[in-house]
Amino acid sequence: MNTSITNPEEYDLVVLGSGAGGKLIAWTSARKGQRVVVIERKYVGGSCPNIACLPSKNIIHSAKVASFFYRSEEFGISKENVRIDMAAVRERKRKMVRSLVDIHLDHYKKSGAELVMGTGRFTGPKTIEVALAGGGTRTFRGKNVIINTGSRATLEPIPGLTDVAPLTHIEALELDYVPKHLLVLGAGYVGLELAQAFRRFGAEVTLLDRNSRVAHNEDEDISQGLEEMCRDEAIHVVTNAKVSHVNGKSGERVRLLGTRGQAALDLEGTHLLVAGGRTPNTSGIGLDKAGVETTERGHLKVNERLRTTAEGVWGIGDCAGSPHFTHISENDFLVVSDNIASGNRVTTGRQVPFCMFTDPEFARIGLSETEAKARGIPYRLARLPMAAVFRAMTISETRGFMKALIDTDSDRILGFTMFGPGAGDVMATVQLTMLAGLPYTALRDAVIAHPTMPEGLVSLFLAVPAKPA
Repeated sequence: MNTSITNPEEYDLVVLGSGAGGKLIAWTSARKGQRVVVIERKYVGGSCPNIACLPSKNIIHSAKVASFFYRSEEFGISKENVRIDMAAVRERKRKMVRSLVDIHLDHYKKSGAELVMGTGRFTGPKTIEVALAGGGTRTFRGKNVIINTGSRATLEPIPGLTDVAPLTHIEALELDYVPKHLLVLGAGYVGLELAQAFRRFGAEVTLLDRNSRVAHNEDEDISQGLEEMCRDEAIHVVTNAKVSHVNGKSGERVRLLGTRGQAALDLEGTHLLVAGGRTPNTSGIGLDKAGVETTERGHLKVNERLRTTAEGVWGIGDCAGSPHFTHISENDFLVVSDNIASGNRVTTGRQVPFCMFTDPEFARIGLSETEAKARGIPYRLARLPMAAVFRAMTISETRGFMKALIDTDSDRILGFTMFGPGAGDVMATVQLTMLAGLPYTALRDAVIAHPTMPEGLVSLFLAVPAKPA
């Protein structure tokens, strides 16, 4: 008999998965003197520092540097013998990842939280058995247990898709050569970011999406701006694409068959990157034995306090159905941490900032026009082209625009959208204004350093229409 099952090791907190929210609550709780263990299958620190957010932005920045070489004459600099060394691009990314992992391990050591590498699954209420990476098993039971298992790239049930062994973002970020012709299936955040990056490295790129426009959940002017960006960089965009069959082998030859409207679709490339959404990592971990229910889409069924259907078991991040952003998982940590301590913090009503790291960036906080119209919320619209922002002029990055939605009866900012250089940083300025409950006039009348990108906010908010009579 395995005595670890009948005599589990007792902990104050057991965390399954070492991603953003889970590691933060582990370190914080351990520093308070609690006995804490974190179970991680593969990536110390979760996907963000290893295979997702930070590595992708590292690669994307290398691609931006490459784009400057192609434009060098514009800046009065001649170029000769420009060559992309993807092995060096990859090594720069790997060096950063190694450094981030070392930082995480140091946090575990200093906090006192125990990190156990292995595959965990529930064997009973608040009890997890771990098949250790080095062999053997251990079983843990916690006063509280947090499920923080994240998500993975979705592979749709398209005939032949799995057989071609497509790239996901994980494999794409590990390439040490430039694909000859990359087919990208999905024009959301991941698809757009990596399509542009690999085009700048020199690949021929075809970007496909089943919807009528890229980034289809955003306003039409954002979709239009992103499609123009793709067109100007010679990325072939195919919308309304319904792929019904895939054959070949990614890395050699891939063929996509289907329809586009009433016409047949037949595209060939050398590589296929799948970027069509995320699937929560909740299957095969014994949730039924823990009394934890899931939704139809496979996410943990949690309430507004992020407690699952089992007493003392909580969900954090992607697997709990939270918006799929590291910054939201980090906020989930605050919610769960307070509620374990008998607080009453909820996820409802919190702001969710969006940022896509294309070049230029797209960022949004609060309501979009699409959302405001769907909910019947009246607004005043202010809009400013990036060509009118002095900082954008100085760096020759004038593509895009800023726009803001202002309440019709008050001067409250309902939402802000920017498609332009440094959009994520500029958005944070508006977000803080919204969090403080300040009117848009606070930014309109502010003295902002010249010439900086946030200075454009002054011009934007000067363009707000007057309140209706």
